[in-house]
Amino acid sequence: MKSTIATLSVAALTLMACQTQKTMHEYPQTKKVSQSDTYFGTSVEDPYRWLEDDMAQDTKEWVKSQVAFTENYLENIPFRATLNNQLKEIWNYERVGAPFKEGNYTYYSKNDGLQAQSVIYRTDAGGATEVFLDPNKFSLDGTTSLAGLSFNKKGTLAAYSISEGGSDWNKVIIIDAVTKKQLDTTIENVKFSGISWLGDEGFFYSSYDKPDGSALSAKTDTHKVYFHKLGTKQSEDQLIIGGDNFKRRYMNVGVSDDERYLILSAANATNGNELYIKDLKNGGDFRPVQTGFNVNTDFVDSKGDVLYLLTDKDAPNRKLVKTTINDLSSWVDVVPETQNVLSVSTGGGYLFAKYMKDAVSQVLQMDYDGKLIREIQLPGKGTAGGFSGKESESTLYYSFGNYIMPGTTYKFDTKTGSSQVYYKPNVKFSPEDYVSKQVFYTSKDGTKVPMIISHKKGLKMDGKNPTILYSYGGFNISLTPGFSVVNAVWMENGGIYAVPNIRGGGEYGKKWHDAGTKLEKKNVFEDFIAAAEYLQSNGYTSKDYLALSGGSNGGLLVGATMTMRPDLAKVALPAVGVLDMLRYNKFTAGAGWAYDYGTAEDSKEMFEYLLSYSPLHNVREGVCYPSTMITTGDHDDRVVPAHSFKFGAELQDKQKCQNPILLRIETKGGHGAGKSTEQMINENADKLSFTLWEMGIKTLN
Repeated sequence: MKSTIATLSVAALTLMACQTQKTMHEYPQTKKVSQSDTYFGTSVEDPYRWLEDDMAQDTKEWVKSQVAFTENYLENIPFRATLNNQLKEIWNYERVGAPFKEGNYTYYSKNDGLQAQSVIYRTDAGGATEVFLDPNKFSLDGTTSLAGLSFNKKGTLAAYSISEGGSDWNKVIIIDAVTKKQLDTTIENVKFSGISWLGDEGFFYSSYDKPDGSALSAKTDTHKVYFHKLGTKQSEDQLIIGGDNFKRRYMNVGVSDDERYLILSAANATNGNELYIKDLKNGGDFRPVQTGFNVNTDFVDSKGDVLYLLTDKDAPNRKLVKTTINDLSSWVDVVPETQNVLSVSTGGGYLFAKYMKDAVSQVLQMDYDGKLIREIQLPGKGTAGGFSGKESESTLYYSFGNYIMPGTTYKFDTKTGSSQVYYKPNVKFSPEDYVSKQVFYTSKDGTKVPMIISHKKGLKMDGKNPTILYSYGGFNISLTPGFSVVNAVWMENGGIYAVPNIRGGGEYGKKWHDAGTKLEKKNVFEDFIAAAEYLQSNGYTSKDYLALSGGSNGGLLVGATMTMRPDLAKVALPAVGVLDMLRYNKFTAGAGWAYDYGTAEDSKEMFEYLLSYSPLHNVREGVCYPSTMITTGDHDDRVVPAHSFKFGAELQDKQKCQNPILLRIETKGGHGAGKSTEQMINENADKLSFTLWEMGIKTLN
């Protein structure tokens, strides 16, 4: 009897300890409502549905309470201000973009260091330099950014788009590029659009009808292409294509460099497109180059009647082909498919075949017949971008960098193949003190996956190194090596930064992408888990010193991984994540992500698969989840913040242990693009300080 009482007492004490831990953080109250949906006979509860209404007062009050709670927690971290200062110090260096010529001027971007937004400058033939556009004057707080800039062929007219608070809804302002004076009224409600000029007449742009209700969350799925003629009102703009007679989610019309062709790309998802072309010289309507959505084909360039296309049709790693306007069905290989993924740019009368080999760049210069001129000798192993320009230019520019080499701009002579440094940033960082190496590890099903691991030289592999494991794994997007001042500060403080190139990305072409989609999406999470296990088993880190990080689709990656394997890491940092996999397609352009995810309405099998890993629906009672900081923006109209709100509410309600669940909500912040320098510094200081603090680190060296 005595032993039974003792056993009951231990059990009671254990229960009390759990209850004490659970109530250790007095989270803001989040009401629950009676709401459910039925999918193929299965009822799914959604008690936080009310948080989807971003216009409702109770949602706004809830956001305020979460912001206050998070700020109260973070302000108690003693080295938060130190990290903020470290970031400011390293961020405060001049950054100059590659120059480009338009008309009689050479343009370039420059940020003095801590300016909220980079400024566009120009230099005339006499060498006089002036400010062309200063986005820092678009708003008082620096949260309105330059989203795009396009010139007519003569360089005498320009149109630039602006984003307010990071929103995908843009405004387009038209100016005389010589005098910089505004022409016409501002074009509004432009979204997912390029700006393509046709002579001096005007330009093509794309948009959706502004939805009823919330512009930040309401569904937008019928893209329309318009032509704005200079000197007219937006209400008079000509509808070129789109609407009920040609319904597509994404459409853009571009003009070829010789201004002979209009090129229409139309798609219903983020993968797979139709391509149409219109010959302005000989008249007629748009003619199909490719129909259906099973492959991707993009226009690259034209030479008279000959058109150059980049395609993955019968070539998962892509190839460059040519066809003629007189026979669009006959395609001839110019640059055949290889074992490495291909992208192509043009400049100086040449083609540049840019290959990705194990996520590292290789660049070949070719003529328009596909004959090799030379392989470009890059400065090392990393990512090269650029090699594009007008046909008449013999000097092109490219950037090169990796995880421990700040991005440097090089000047390239197309005739000799020689490169020289054009601009090297003066960053307070010494690459020679760091190491960045690529390893290959084995995932659950035996697949070999590459990962690049970067850190200070001489780091002791004792399992106690703070480590951020970052990845994406979706939408055919490739993670190639690139320098980040945030990662530099992390590594300077003894951290390891590891990036695995998991399935779902584009590092190994269409097959690699498809292996992480729909009913194979869990391959992505298993690859990420295997990367963490590799780091732990090889002494780089351990569970108590590991943080999982990713944004957007990478936010889904973190959310799914932490709910599948809550024991894997100490910290989770899901940013602007897709976290409700049953309803993601109900908001903004979310339905276009179905190629990667499938939808809950597709079939019973697809619904059950999504439900089995949807982060929101797999938070369980009685489980200790990692210390979590969920980040989102109140103007995010790409992945609406309701994903983060609902996931955070579930975690706060069900978290078993003392690990905190924080929601860091950026006001006047969107999906990521266009944030001011101050916003980026503050957010990253909070993330890094939270991560180190939760790993038990109390002071910085």
